[in-house]
Amino acid sequence: MTNLTLTEAAARRVAQIAEKQARPAVLRLAVDGGGCAGFTYRFALGEPEDGDTATETAGVRLVVDPVSLDLLEGSEVDYVEDLGGAAFKVKNPNAASGCGCGSSFGI
Repeated sequence: MTNLTLTEAAARRVAQIAEKQARPAVLRLAVDGGGCAGFTYRFALGEPEDGDTATETAGVRLVVDPVSLDLLEGSEVDYVEDLGGAAFKVKNPNAASGCGCGSSFGI
């Protein structure tokens, strides 16, 4: 069992994107090295792979690979629309620092 959360708003948005692209409603979240704070979040539609950890909200699955899971444990993925635009946002309790763009973090 994992401590990852996909909000209802994020699940709705993933379902909309997946339907438009005729793909399964599976959001892959991974962490890559780089970005202005050391690590960046990478989102993509995809299939679960061996070793992935998954959680489900409203029929939409959030999957994370084992390496990224160490950096994402306890995180919440939300979809936010505001005057600055619309984007998936990760609330990561493991991040010691972040950046203004919201897509990069440090440990």
